[in-house]
Amino acid sequence: MFGGIRFMNDTYTETGLLANNTPNDKRPNNASDYRETKGVDDEWNSLTYYANVDYNFRETYYVQAALAMETSSRFGKETKAGMKMFGTPWAVFPSVNVAWVATNESWFRPSNFLNKLKVNGGFEINGNDGIDPNATYTYFSSTRLIYNTSGLMLGNIGNTKLRWEKTTRFNVGLDMNLLNNRVNLMFNYFFSKTNNLLTLSSLSYVSGMTQFWTNDGAMKNNGFDFGLSAKVVNLNNFKFELGATMGHYKNEITALPDAATYLDNEIYGATVRTQVGSAANLFYGYKSLGVFTTTEEAEKANLYIPAENGIDKNYFKAGDIHFADLNNDGMITEADRTIIGDPNPDIYGNIFTTFAYKRLKLDLRFNYSMGNDVYNYMRSQLEGGSRFMNQSTAMIRRWQVEGQSTDIPQITFQDPMGNSRFSNRWIEDGSYLRLKSITLSYDLPMNNEYLQGLQFWIQANNVFTWTKYLGSDPEFAMTSSVLGQGIDVGQLSQSRSIVAGIKIKL
Repeated sequence: MFGGIRFMNDTYTETGLLANNTPNDKRPNNASDYRETKGVDDEWNSLTYYANVDYNFRETYYVQAALAMETSSRFGKETKAGMKMFGTPWAVFPSVNVAWVATNESWFRPSNFLNKLKVNGGFEINGNDGIDPNATYTYFSSTRLIYNTSGLMLGNIGNTKLRWEKTTRFNVGLDMNLLNNRVNLMFNYFFSKTNNLLTLSSLSYVSGMTQFWTNDGAMKNNGFDFGLSAKVVNLNNFKFELGATMGHYKNEITALPDAATYLDNEIYGATVRTQVGSAANLFYGYKSLGVFTTTEEAEKANLYIPAENGIDKNYFKAGDIHFADLNNDGMITEADRTIIGDPNPDIYGNIFTTFAYKRLKLDLRFNYSMGNDVYNYMRSQLEGGSRFMNQSTAMIRRWQVEGQSTDIPQITFQDPMGNSRFSNRWIEDGSYLRLKSITLSYDLPMNNEYLQGLQFWIQANNVFTWTKYLGSDPEFAMTSSVLGQGIDVGQLSQSRSIVAGIKIKL
């Protein structure tokens, strides 16, 4: 049995000034145009009391119970959820896990086939406070008004009743050793339900804001983890082990704020849609059918976008993107958008193998993901072809002459036909298989009073990746939040490295 107290504090401050036509970079305030000041002043505190109890009876029956009480400065003091202590709202998170090792029962007869059978199950409640640290506060923020004038505008409407997003999770599983402990099989299934989902709810335009934080959503999630490993060769001087794990999950939104059927968020030019009955945060945009290669092909499609005056029609021509007219009205508008990608993988996991010859050992570790879609934001910027910014060499194959077959449209300043709009042009298959590490080690035994042995090792990391993804690294994470998954904003890729060392056994 053990317990403790955990306190966390995070402070982040940032100031910035953006201006055009400055005399130099050190004096942006002098004779500059379009001056705009920005800043961030965030502070977050969290305090947790926790206790844990472990018990087992005859190495056959296991029970683990835990209880945590946590408070966070990200939530409002007026919330009615949880309990109040010292004038502050607290959330309570219990968990219980039990296990039964059937093969340790007195009535179990030893067998060469079944060497271990462990059945486990559990229940837990945990919380999420991953929101803006100032979500409960109403405040003003800096903005640029009429050319060079700076001023303040409403930056947020606080919700003082915000509370923890809570997830209740159940899991069952088994762990088996077979064939004289040469094969291990592991399987776990889980089901969870999330209530009081922290979401951004829309506001009327008269408020001066477009959205604010609420607890009006709900979601359910289920999935499994499966693992299989085997000692393929188990001789005195040579051993070969091989194993793999596989995971799968499926989430579904069951409720949204204001009884809405869907909720859209704009992130790096992408529309991310969360809708009831579907997975969270799907990519929602236009469907591209390729590039019009000839004038005849474009005229046959007869597609247009309305002009700004609402009367004239701007028709797509040869060299423009052929967008799918899903409602068959001849116009390409927001009504033609649809689900174009899902950032959630179909399966993911690891593959590992070990070769050992006498004192020499070679370990290989792979990880993989299959079926997840990625929004390649960097490619949308480097292949948009509509502004005065550097572009990638892919633009060499842009459409230029009648009859040219290509996947990149013509270059037109400011993109009047919206060829670079958010569409499946920028959605890619993010599946990959990566050789994560290779480790070669050698054990040198020693037997004296002070030293039991030495192990010399060398390891290569991120050795090679097999993928069709065009970005720098398919194994990326823009954020740990659900909102924003599958969006590659061009962060530095994981570097290849080689390290070596000596392990001293005392």
